[in-house]
Amino acid sequence: MVVTGATGRQGGTTARRLLATGRPVRALVRDTTIPAAKALEAAEAELVRGDFDDPSSLPTALEGAAALFAVPPVAFGPAGIDVRREFARGRALADASSAAGVEHVVFTGVASTPDRPADSEGKKRIEDYLRERIPSVTVLRPVRFMSNYLASPIMGIDGFVGGVHRHIFPAEEPVQIIAVEDIAEFAALAFDQPDQFAGRTLELAGDAPTPTEAVTAISEATGAAVRYEQLSHAEAAALSPEIDRVRERWVSGARWHSDIEVLRVVHPGLRTLADWLAESGAALLGDRLIGTA
Repeated sequence: MVVTGATGRQGGTTARRLLATGRPVRALVRDTTIPAAKALEAAEAELVRGDFDDPSSLPTALEGAAALFAVPPVAFGPAGIDVRREFARGRALADASSAAGVEHVVFTGVASTPDRPADSEGKKRIEDYLRERIPSVTVLRPVRFMSNYLASPIMGIDGFVGGVHRHIFPAEEPVQIIAVEDIAEFAALAFDQPDQFAGRTLELAGDAPTPTEAVTAISEATGAAVRYEQLSHAEAAALSPEIDRVRERWVSGARWHSDIEVLRVVHPGLRTLADWLAESGAALLGDRLIGTA
């Protein structure tokens, strides 16, 4: 079993989930010396170096593997996401996997909206290419991560600054979210039951609080007084044209559309925001938030 992106949130959580069930895991990383890689090695993952921008490094990493968990090999350029390079990276991984005889790939992309089958051109092209090259493909499309509340604000959104969480979403409209741990759970299910999950695309979410409800839950769980602010059009445009485009699409009605209740039948332990806060989120947020408001 090979896991890419193993030092990141999705790959690392999935690698640990698979290791916990006794599956051997080969973690594909660019740098085997960083702490996140060493932590996986300590958990008994096999580390192997691989770089999507160096396709010659991939055959050795995939040799003998029957299954692969593939995290989107995202690439950024001066204008934002570099779709051409992102697809080139995904194509290199798909070609190497096919050549190595990988039979089942679980690919984690990004949640779609009704006006876009996959809300990223590069990831959709990778999905389609994998289906051409690999016998069995399962696509997971997660919505926004609950752990984004822990993030350092990037370009003025996500995380908390001065007790304020800012984003593009209307304050009183539901926004679907997912715990990264549940992405790992669905990946494990797909690997355990490949015949049940082959060819399937799952839009993943575990809860849908409004931003106001979410910060209220965080306040109650951590004891910190926090609040939410929606970015205005002018504020979003000042941050970046891409953020403003996403905001305008959201305002016009584009929404994620995961069927949470159906997913809960497949995975009864699917976490709500309250579950995530009780399990780990509140403790992780607490030190960051106390005294910030």
